[in-house]
Parts: sequence; C-alpha cells; structure tokens
Amino acid sequence: MAKSDRKTIDKVFILLGLASTAVLVVVGSLACWGHNFATQQVHDELSAQKIFFPPENSPAIASLPAADQAAVKQYAGQQLVDGKQAKVYANNFIKFHLDEVAGGKTYSQVSTESLQDPTNATLQKQKQTLFQGETLRGLLLGDGYAYWTFGMLAGYAAIAAFAGAAVMLLLVLLGLRHLARAR
Repeated sequence: MAKSDRKTIDKVFILLGLASTAVLVVVGSLACWGHNFATQQVHDELSAQKIFFPPENSPAIASLPAADQAAVKQYAGQQLVDGKQAKVYANNFIKFHLDEVAGGKTYSQVSTESLQDPTNATLQKQKQTLFQGETLRGLLLGDGYAYWTFGMLAGYAAIAAFAGAAVMLLLVLLGLRHLARAR
C-alpha cells in the first residue's frame, strides 16, 4: 500500500472518529437531559403529594407481613420522593391494605358484585375504598416508579454515551499521532 493511500485512510478514520465522538456527545447530552427531566418531574410530583411512610415503630408497619415490613422500614418516616420509594409504598404498603378491604378481591370484582346488589352498603364502601387505593397504587407505579425508571435508564445511557465518546476521542488522538508519524 502506498504511503499516500495509508494517509488517506488514516484521515478518513480520524474524521469518522470525530463524527462518532460528536454523535455520542449529543446522544449523551440528550440522555442526560432526559434523566434530569424525568427524575426531577417524579420528585416534584411526588413531593407535592406529601406522602410519608409511617414511622418505624408504628402499628401501620407492625401489621404488615415480615417481607413488607422490611421493605417499608427502610423508608420509615421519610417523605415519598422517588421511584424506588413509590414502588415500595405501592407494592408493600398500599397493596397489603387493599388486600384486607374485601378479602383480597379487586375493585373490578367488588364493583361487579355491587352492581348485582346495589343496596349493600358494605360493598359500596369497599368499592369506593378499592377504587381510590388501586388508583393511587397505579399512579405511584405508573407515573412514579415507571417514569423514574425510564429516567434512570436515560442516565445510564448518558454515562455509556459519554464513555463511548471518550474512547472514540482517545482513538482519534491516537490516529492523529499515527498520521503525524507517517509524514
């Protein structure tokens, strides 16, 4: 291979490396913005709800099964402000209490029963409680935990993109050094 051909190939790879570096920096920046936006939105929305985990020694925690107690105790007394907390509150606190409302029946099941017996005050109260509890649980899992998880994934993608950009920049610098020596 002629020396001029080798230099041309080096220049092409250097330009491709620079373009790749630029793309990775842009992707990393956008992913970083997505991470910050999603996690801040979840934090702001959950903070505004002013939901707090019960204190550690409260009857509300003591009444939970051991696995749920352990999960809830790690946040005892804290305000619910992120996706991890939202998941624990929804799955280990609200869900347990909802299961006790109508013997483990869901809103849909109790609603169907209440339509068949519309004068049954117990069913009507259970239906209302389950509707409110399942709605809150769904919002915490969907808008809190899921959205926060997407934000966290965007943060990891940003780290990977910036790491890739650093590697590409190092390769470009090595290519420039090689090109300078080949002259």
